[in-house]
Amino acid sequence: MAGNRSTIVAIILGLALGASAGLSAFLVWPMLVQSKALTPPGHPKFAEVRWPFPTDEWGEGKAFRCTAKDCGVDVNVYIRAKIGFCNCSTGVSDDNELDRLSDFNLMGDKPSVLGPGHEINIAWMKGRSRAYTVTEPYHAPGSVLAIAFNDRCDAIVATATVAHDGPQAIEPSVIEFLNSEIIVHWAEVTLGL
Repeated sequence: MAGNRSTIVAIILGLALGASAGLSAFLVWPMLVQSKALTPPGHPKFAEVRWPFPTDEWGEGKAFRCTAKDCGVDVNVYIRAKIGFCNCSTGVSDDNELDRLSDFNLMGDKPSVLGPGHEINIAWMKGRSRAYTVTEPYHAPGSVLAIAFNDRCDAIVATATVAHDGPQAIEPSVIEFLNSEIIVHWAEVTLGL
């Protein structure tokens, strides 16, 4: 009888350890996969998709997606205008103004800063871009690029979610897309120019 109990206990412990190891591998695997270096895409293709967020005081914007096939990882770009919300005298000149304008409320909690922001140019407008990391329990690491640029007192805010923990390699493609004819024309119409 004692031998049977020992065998049953050994089987239960073995199953518990195996299940624990399997669960650990399941939860950690996405994090390991994302840690490889991201190669900048050669010819990213952003396609317009439906705005996925509820309407708030700034209204709906435009949403675009570049799949892993075209960008190396999934990238979503959400862009909208914030009319009259930018500092009229200095524009988007520092990271504090960028943080104030950013659409982090669409993503949930504010992500953690990866480093200082830097100046960018979108058509005739100047602004800033800054990278952040997003960590959620039981999810692969991701990142966000917060981008804002302005025409006088009107800001345009873009948020790019990147299915990778290092967005720096994809940032030039996002900036290039924001300089594309489709986005520049949208900005002109939206800002009433």
